[in-house]
Amino acid sequence: MGRFTHAPRIGDVIDIPEEFAETRSTWDGAAGRAFLAALPGMADDLLARWELRVNGPSLTGRCALVLPVEGADGTPAMLKLQPVDDETAGEPVALRAWDGDGAVRLLRYDGTTGALLLERLSTRDLERLEPRQALPVIAGLLARLSAVPAPPELRRLGDIAARMLDEAPALAAALPAGPDRRLLLDCAAAVREVAAEPGDRLLHWDLHFENVLAAEREPWLAIDPKPLAGDPGFELMPALRNRFDPDDTLWRFDLMTETLALDRARAAAWTLGRVLQNLLWRLREGDTAPDTVEVSIARALLARGPGRRAS
Repeated sequence: MGRFTHAPRIGDVIDIPEEFAETRSTWDGAAGRAFLAALPGMADDLLARWELRVNGPSLTGRCALVLPVEGADGTPAMLKLQPVDDETAGEPVALRAWDGDGAVRLLRYDGTTGALLLERLSTRDLERLEPRQALPVIAGLLARLSAVPAPPELRRLGDIAARMLDEAPALAAALPAGPDRRLLLDCAAAVREVAAEPGDRLLHWDLHFENVLAAEREPWLAIDPKPLAGDPGFELMPALRNRFDPDDTLWRFDLMTETLALDRARAAAWTLGRVLQNLLWRLREGDTAPDTVEVSIARALLARGPGRRAS
């Protein structure tokens, strides 16, 4: 969900912060505006049906409005309200599969609205730690989460990879001949080498420092998955780019691949697949300027070649 910010309250009604409203309207257009308009009524209905009482200031992330609540028995929880799309639809499926092992526990789910009632965690995230302290935590959580087989209803990395490889040649033509086009084609070539075995593990897909919160029952737990079924090598990019330091790229990559017991060459190929995914997203939007951080990560992996370890 990203870093939370407090949302102001007006009486007993949760106000929707202007920044959150602008983000949802910009990203989702008419669907986002419809979601925002429905939020107050949605919250009132869920609070009544689930016998919840708001007991703290609301929070917003990039995608969701989150209300601190307590149940009729006094149990603290968080009511998460967010639009349902291809990425968020699998969140309750993944949380049920993990059942609190390394991730926030799902208490209730409303299939009509997509609302989730989650156990309450701290708002303290891994951003409070230095990157070399945070990375072992991320790696350990990724190892635990991806040890679980993916439920069959989740989106599949194999399908994503096939679409990327179909799109890459035409979209590459939008880039002028030169290093950026060559990088895109190199990333596509790497994905082509591993696409026949896309994996079947339950992936979080977005485990960066702000999506790991302190908790009471465990020191740290993952939140806000955008799950899919696939190879855990596709999981590494968020933690490689978070608080980016080019001198740490290979150290971070090696720490995670060792902790997850991944084949380093395959993990590098799927990490290049994540670069390809983001390049293609940008090109579809008419943005021909690649992400400089991900370009740096990709070039570091390509320059080292398969199987080698950072010194």
